[in-house]
Amino acid sequence: MADLSHVKEHYEVIGADGVHIGTVDHVEGNRIKLTKRDSGEGSHKGHHHYIPGGLVAEVEGNQVRLSANGDVAVTFEEER
Repeated sequence: MADLSHVKEHYEVIGADGVHIGTVDHVEGNRIKLTKRDSGEGSHKGHHHYIPGGLVAEVEGNQVRLSANGDVAVTFEEER
């Protein structure tokens, strides 16, 4: 797991395959809260999703790269 203290607001979260997962709203404990704008469609729309910090492989520039590909990473998201 990468050091989450390097994760900042508005950083892009991408899967290991480069697929856009979301945009950082902020870090909350050991997880990343994504902006509502990236909440998806249907019943997922309009509320925040969280990515577990354990999925973060590295933080480089303004991107947070996860250790899982995008299609797998979204299955680990928590909703609020």
